[in-house]
Amino acid sequence: MDRYTYEREALAAGYGLVCGCDEAGAGPLAGPVYAAAVILPLGLDVPGLDDSKKLTAKKRESLFPFIQEQALACAVAWVDAAEIDATDILSARMRAMQLAIDGLPVHPDFALIDGNRDRGRTSSITVPHRCIVKGDSLSASVAAASVLAKVSRDRFMLEMAERYPQYRFDQHKGYGTKLHYELLRRYGPSPIHRRTFLKSL
Repeated sequence: MDRYTYEREALAAGYGLVCGCDEAGAGPLAGPVYAAAVILPLGLDVPGLDDSKKLTAKKRESLFPFIQEQALACAVAWVDAAEIDATDILSARMRAMQLAIDGLPVHPDFALIDGNRDRGRTSSITVPHRCIVKGDSLSASVAAASVLAKVSRDRFMLEMAERYPQYRFDQHKGYGTKLHYELLRRYGPSPIHRRTFLKSL
């Protein structure tokens, strides 16, 4: 399948600039949820581009500057753990994606959103858009956004590993691994943990 099929369909419907949008970090017990929005030149070949979860960390890191340099526009945004706790993760995901779209230096006419949800209890996608299940595997611009969001979040968690070394964030990036749960039981939650995700402790 042409990785630009959805972008072409939006352009054919009369929209001008089309961005792809995805988030990273909905499931972890700690840290923000990140999102990115990317407008790619139509048909741009990004070697090895795929859903960020299918790529190695090394491959994602190599794609990160390439996407930034080749994109017509890109932006990254995040919603921190405190706001996730104050609202809910679905609302935080929608807010992060809309913040990324709003952060683009040029305003897109249409957004391709990864997944099947476009609104939470307190936030929603407000630009004209289309939700695409597995969009990060089907759309080049959504896949590019997934890489920017994932790499940005991983880099943040590496910084947090230096600030809170006892939690080993460099190893699990905040996800609920056996090691992470063991360290949580030993040290209790840090300031970047999502308290609403720790009810099973």
